[in-house]
Amino acid sequence: MNKIIIGCDHGGLELKNEIIKHLNSKNIETCDVGTYTAESCNYPDYAKALCRKIQSGEFERGILVCGTGIGMSIAANKHNGIRAACCSDTFSARMTRMHNDANVLCLGGRVVGLGLALDMVDLFVETEFEGGRHSQRVAMLAEIEKQN
Repeated sequence: MNKIIIGCDHGGLELKNEIIKHLNSKNIETCDVGTYTAESCNYPDYAKALCRKIQSGEFERGILVCGTGIGMSIAANKHNGIRAACCSDTFSARMTRMHNDANVLCLGGRVVGLGLALDMVDLFVETEFEGGRHSQRVAMLAEIEKQN
């Protein structure tokens, strides 16, 4: 993975900026869809901007950050083809890639510390989908999207 898209609301601004620095230090290109200030804003706008770029094929994976990660994950999962996972531990960050083929990691800037967040980002970026029996389950999720 050599490029990733990232976005946040005001509650995730500081963590988003640190994640960008971290990814860039590992020669991973980042596309920042905002927000860029600490002024109160609406997280669904940033989730939509990020998800549209994944849906278009421009990016394979993204990271969204808000206060808890929950709002961003709800908003992101409203978009077809997006499998967003709100994580607060490294095991979940790894397994959501391996078993769920998650393409968006959602983090809470007010929930997880910087060190843990960067560990989860690394796992999300570096871990590949296992496929196999998990492919059928991911396909079932796509079928649910079609039906709804």
